[in-house]
Amino acid sequence: MTNALRSQFPILTPGLAYLDSAATAQMPLAVLDAVRSFETTSRANVKRGVHRLAEAATDAYAAARRDVAAYLGVPASEIVFTSGCTAALNLVAHSFGALMKPGDAVLLSGLEHHSNLVPWQMLTARSGIELRFLDVDADGRIDLSGLESKLDARVKLVSLAHVSNVTGAVLDVAAVVAAASEVGARVLLDGAQRAPHGPLDLKALGVDFYAFGGHKVFAPHGVGVLWARAELLDAMPPFLGGGEMIAQVELTHSTWAAAPAKFEAGTPPIGAAIGLGAACRWLGALPWADIAANEQHLCQRLLDGLGATPGVRVLGPQSLQARVPVVSFALEGAHPHDICQIMDSAGVALRGGHHCAQPLHKRFDLAGTTRASLALYSDDSDIDAFFAGLAKARKILL
Repeated sequence: MTNALRSQFPILTPGLAYLDSAATAQMPLAVLDAVRSFETTSRANVKRGVHRLAEAATDAYAAARRDVAAYLGVPASEIVFTSGCTAALNLVAHSFGALMKPGDAVLLSGLEHHSNLVPWQMLTARSGIELRFLDVDADGRIDLSGLESKLDARVKLVSLAHVSNVTGAVLDVAAVVAAASEVGARVLLDGAQRAPHGPLDLKALGVDFYAFGGHKVFAPHGVGVLWARAELLDAMPPFLGGGEMIAQVELTHSTWAAAPAKFEAGTPPIGAAIGLGAACRWLGALPWADIAANEQHLCQRLLDGLGATPGVRVLGPQSLQARVPVVSFALEGAHPHDICQIMDSAGVALRGGHHCAQPLHKRFDLAGTTRASLALYSDDSDIDAFFAGLAKARKILL
């Protein structure tokens, strides 16, 4: 099964163990073909053109929105295309934040990606809201034991990572939604690291906002998604102004188009969005039970091998329960960048640094880690190459 999937990714040539999918996943032929088809047969701007290329582009863009919506189990009218997950989170901070008043609070955690921290810090400077934080436990999970003490009527939003991009830990969403509903708080999930691992049912999750980026889900860079409940999109003011997001423009005032157009000012990332739609359609047809079993097998190999390597400290859950195959580790006496460079010379692509999660690394008294992240195209040869490369790095560095 993995060989058949892997063959659909032209970049995965022999000699490359690509273990950096949490940063950017590779694109399958189905996505490459969709983007190429658009760019070579129907490249035009969308929505207002009446010539045949513009009409074809508009139809393809609308179809992409429907494909993304189907992957998430929501209406297409609730899908907002953005330039990425970071842009989607900033949109919520700006537009939902505009509905908040001084003294209101947002609840975050200590393991969030910077894109789910900095926009809220900027909001506090603009509006005087309060930020509250859930702790991170020794397993690299958000400590939900503090939920009740941190939640009260002043909390208007709980914004958390569905999956940590450092520890791979999966959030207990049901517990968060239940606690937030008791005080009337909305729930936003940063889904950047969960969306690549199979279709979602956002309505069943019970959350109010969901964000992710295309390049994490085997689609092009430069496109992302914000899903929000229709009533929230209707209530929120627009984030950016310009063409396409208006109903009527006068010299001194304007009125807004209905959502999602209200939040898509200017020319959108058309080709990238079409690629994202193709990725979601392709992903939705895959055998996810088999893929999940393979990912767990490979993740267990990583955890077992790292656990048996002297001087290695793994951040995050040591078991497969409620985790995805994102494994970050520190090797005593070695800098993550040095490890990555040596392993690259062995054909292994990793990520080294703080992974845009400096507070989380500070929690574990580390400046950075080396991260191996798997995807549906990963196989045993990648893990073999990883440990061969790690042995080489240890021999050189220690």
